[in-house]
Amino acid sequence: MSISAAIWIAADWGTTNLRVWAMSASGTVLAAATSDDGMGSLTCDAYPAALDRVTADWPHVPVIACGMVGSRQGWAEAAYAAVPCPPLSNQLTLAGDRTHIIPGLKQTSPADVMRGEETQIAGFLALNPNWDGVICLPGTHTKWVHVSAGEVISFQTVMTGDLFAAITGHTVLRHSTATGWDDAGFGKGVDDAISRPEKLAARLFSLRAEGLLDALPDAVARARLSGLLIGAELAATKPYWLGQQIAVIGAGTLAGLYVTALAAQSAPATQVNADRATLAGLTAAYRIWKDRT
Repeated sequence: MSISAAIWIAADWGTTNLRVWAMSASGTVLAAATSDDGMGSLTCDAYPAALDRVTADWPHVPVIACGMVGSRQGWAEAAYAAVPCPPLSNQLTLAGDRTHIIPGLKQTSPADVMRGEETQIAGFLALNPNWDGVICLPGTHTKWVHVSAGEVISFQTVMTGDLFAAITGHTVLRHSTATGWDDAGFGKGVDDAISRPEKLAARLFSLRAEGLLDALPDAVARARLSGLLIGAELAATKPYWLGQQIAVIGAGTLAGLYVTALAAQSAPATQVNADRATLAGLTAAYRIWKDRT
């Protein structure tokens, strides 16, 4: 099918990248493209040109976008919808002449926000109707989301990815966790943190001490650090996932680590392809928008 058959464009517009898909009336992807024109590198007036560049050879059709493009620092702020609510709002925010931005979600107490993940949640629910349970979305800021009857009931964000990057890049542990990986080291870190989460800070420094005194390999230290942080996260979010049906939305290694860590706690989780969930969510948002126009 030719690109000329595209009737709308799906866009995942994050902090560092823009990803777009040209979509047919039947929901088939006709073409895909990416660029480095993420929210973090654009001024407000630069968004239309960035979109036009990445879709230069495509029809000028409506765009449904999710992600940081709708943040306060983005193209146009899409106000948060308050939980409990469906993951997708009926009210999209228009930016420019054709881009409709999906709002994020907010929680008043305890205060929390998400932007972009709501679309993946909606996509997962579209692919898995009547699913209830907890969805984990690993990343720089990992989300734990309680879903029931098609609504997001509550959620919690944990800055595990940020902490791992900061510790390996800007603390004394940068000398001990440079490269490599060790599965057994990861498992030990998870077990240690879940059994005694209050000792996390002390156990972090032990990684440096073991490197100096016992020649602990960098690969083991790096994996154990990851395990300690993810284990502490699991301990903090246990009320969410314990006894629940769990889905982990994410591609590759990081999502797999969460599945492995949960399995060690007798909490089996299903790993879900993030791109598939994102595109399914954008498609669901397009259908809602189309029904209202």
